[in-house]
Amino acid sequence: MIQIQNSKDVESEFFNGRNFGDSLKVVEDVLKDVQANGDAAVKKYTRQFDVSCPSVMEIPMEELKKCADELKAENPELYEAICYSHNMALKFAKKQCECFTDFEVELDQGIFTGQKTIPVERAGVYVPAGRFALVSTVVMTVTPAVAAGVKEIILCTPPRVHPSQKEDASLKNLGTPGNCFEGGLPFADKNILAAAYICGVTKAFACGGSQAVAALSFGTESIPKVDVIVGPGNKFVAEAKKLVYGTCGIDMVAGPTEVFIVADESCDAEWVAADLLAQAEHDIVAQPIMATNSMEVAKKVQAEIERQLALTNNFKTASSSVENCGKIIVTETLEEAVELANKKAPEHLELAMEDSPLREKLIGMCRNYGSLFIGHNAAEVFGDYAAGLNHTLPTSGSARFTGGLSVRMFLKTTTTLRVDPNGSGAKKSAQMSGILGDAEGLECHAKAARIRIGEKIK
Repeated sequence: MIQIQNSKDVESEFFNGRNFGDSLKVVEDVLKDVQANGDAAVKKYTRQFDVSCPSVMEIPMEELKKCADELKAENPELYEAICYSHNMALKFAKKQCECFTDFEVELDQGIFTGQKTIPVERAGVYVPAGRFALVSTVVMTVTPAVAAGVKEIILCTPPRVHPSQKEDASLKNLGTPGNCFEGGLPFADKNILAAAYICGVTKAFACGGSQAVAALSFGTESIPKVDVIVGPGNKFVAEAKKLVYGTCGIDMVAGPTEVFIVADESCDAEWVAADLLAQAEHDIVAQPIMATNSMEVAKKVQAEIERQLALTNNFKTASSSVENCGKIIVTETLEEAVELANKKAPEHLELAMEDSPLREKLIGMCRNYGSLFIGHNAAEVFGDYAAGLNHTLPTSGSARFTGGLSVRMFLKTTTTLRVDPNGSGAKKSAQMSGILGDAEGLECHAKAARIRIGEKIK
């Protein structure tokens, strides 16, 4: 049962970032091996950890198209949902692009400074396919890269036994963790491949885990080196992304998912409980949190969580999350609840309240969150799937200093300088640069500035 706790009794540790990493040495070894030995190292770890180790890793584009065509014929509702999600995300991402404008401005006479926004050339997206094959992650990682104008989008996702070889693998008792099916055709989760085709991936590889991150970062004989890597994964993937940062860019180091719901007496306990459990079913360490100024609401939601838990097929995971990581906090005021949320800096923040002046006030008070969901009808799961927002968001308190994945990750903001020597600002800039160079003891800097205004280098 989820714990109900008075705000004054909330432990200080609750607001600390959560670290579940104990994989540093393992991942370091994988990265070094892949950097030194390329495809051979990737396949070594694939045989060790995955159900299939294909003879080649690249999945032909015709295979992706076939998966998309089959999905459209066999499950048109899912096909339409992926298309809708992609189109909504593309509209939102293109709107974000409008914020990044090129310009040139004359700051002083003859000093023209400018800004250019340039997409990275090659992006790598990682899509996990463990307990859940996250089709929506394809949409959320690929679509903003498409909107940004990235030329090459490289997808890596864990390998699966090709449908045409499943019978052979089964007869040999292969194709399960620890009993890898080797030498087959490259393949992955069918729905992930279909989504990849729909969203515009240019290349796809049957490669997962920290070895995939290493391959994307350093490049191998098969997998090209990329400029940025985005997408979630397990603790090994997260640790690998952290370690390769600097060799390439990364979106963020993602931890277990979390939601913080601020609810008042107008909330529907059934809806709030459903939103909390939607996060809890992700992982036993997912964190479903609610804060309310009403003990009555707290008890209603607590009871409703128990009722809904009994109805879900994901009971084991969701109940562990609720009991070990969940919390309902009772505060004196809703303003206090929002300040607790700011201190926690959750991935998802919901205001389960009717439209009112108080809700508008609380919106203005919200500072630290990945995405904010306003009102009873703004379900967090809409943001996960089909409302245009990106669901790749900061966790473990990192919303204090960063936002979620967006087109910004795939764009470089560069600057330009153009100087008209006849402008008075050109002479002033040279003089001031020379003075600053002298002050720092950088003689050649000063001379390179002053030579522009006729002073000879001596």
